[in-house]
Amino acid sequence: MTDEREFTSSSFYKFLAERKLMASRCKQCGSLHLPPKPLCSDCGSNEMAWAELKGRGKLAAFTAISIGPSFMQKKGHDRNNPYTSGIVVLEEGLRISARILGGDPKEPEKIEIGSPAEIDFTDDGGESGKPILAFKV
Repeated sequence: MTDEREFTSSSFYKFLAERKLMASRCKQCGSLHLPPKPLCSDCGSNEMAWAELKGRGKLAAFTAISIGPSFMQKKGHDRNNPYTSGIVVLEEGLRISARILGGDPKEPEKIEIGSPAEIDFTDDGGESGKPILAFKV
């Protein structure tokens, strides 16, 4: 994929609004970086390209959140209606934090670490109304 966007968090979030999970890939050594950055921390090169990730991985960690930020409370999440957030290890080896969909946050003991996770998006969150990165387990 050829894209002239800068390697910034702003560009990353614009891709998410387009429902794409993107990382920066070093043209010199091939290392992937998430969040994307303009310099490779492995070899020091500034020759980077955008790389779309598959959006598949495994759940590495999670938590059920009962008392979240005010915008999540406005969406109806509270002690009686928690939501789940976690870390997914992507097939490409990168880790990312995201909302976790599937499984019941009221019964977190039934959500299994190592479960397959696939990219999804939810409009349930965020103040901007833009899609929020999530993974379905």
